[in-house]
Amino acid sequence: MRDDHTPALRAFHAIARHGSFTRAAATLEVTPSALSQTLRQLEQRLGVRLLQRSTRKVGLTEAGRLFLERITPALAQIDEAVEALRQHGERPAGLLRVTAPRNLIDQLIVPVLGDFLRTYPQVTLELLGDNTLTDLVAQGIDAGIRLGERLARDVVAVPLGGPLRSVVVGSPDYFARHGRPAHPRELAQHACARFRYTGSGAIYRWEFAHPAGKQRGRWFDVDVDGPLIANEPPPTIQAALDGVLLAHVLEPMVRNHVAAGRLETVLDAWTPPFDGFHLFYPSRQQVPPKLRVFIDFLRERLA
Repeated sequence: MRDDHTPALRAFHAIARHGSFTRAAATLEVTPSALSQTLRQLEQRLGVRLLQRSTRKVGLTEAGRLFLERITPALAQIDEAVEALRQHGERPAGLLRVTAPRNLIDQLIVPVLGDFLRTYPQVTLELLGDNTLTDLVAQGIDAGIRLGERLARDVVAVPLGGPLRSVVVGSPDYFARHGRPAHPRELAQHACARFRYTGSGAIYRWEFAHPAGKQRGRWFDVDVDGPLIANEPPPTIQAALDGVLLAHVLEPMVRNHVAAGRLETVLDAWTPPFDGFHLFYPSRQQVPPKLRVFIDFLRERLA
């Protein structure tokens, strides 16, 4: 009978995912020295060096990277099978890992968090604030929340909360001093907040749709410039409130400021609704009870 390599493979997977023996050991609840010994024994059995070690960081060799790509889906399938068997006929339970941009966690999950945890006390919810489009299987994450237009085709996507609009906002003082743009191309004469994607490092180009004519409904983007770049909306909203620039954000994030007159919208005809947020998970995954109740809970509260 062949030796069971699964514990060693899980050790290697954890080290590669965390980039650290210390953090991986904490996750696996073993000592760093024991984890290091397990990895050395795995490398000896395979006859291949999987990791590059230094005093500051741990990286993958080329062989290690290829090996990780092969074993990650297999380990995920084992976890799914074990989880499905464990929870068969039981109450929702276990660790549920969900990734979403930090502002979405605040907007969608935090308001209902207490009720969910009270309703399902056997579920431990881990919230991971991240703007990047995470590989759920590779990162050991159960589900994510993102805009529907950004999702890959190989996932199951469940709509949350319906369509959304983005708006361009500025303070009354800003418009009194600089005027109001009547067309997106006039944004070139205005100071605008810019958003940088955490993963790719790319700067978001403001998106608009033609309101009339032959190109009605066709989307296009505008490259803006200004004194602020951020990877989260709150700083851009605050800068707009302070009257130093225009911000391009989701309408619910500034709804109260607009209602109170602290901010005003412009270019409304150029910002129609679009596909909103979706909760997504791997299409080949058997949905465990803990994830199913989380999906149903969010959809009910956000309806």
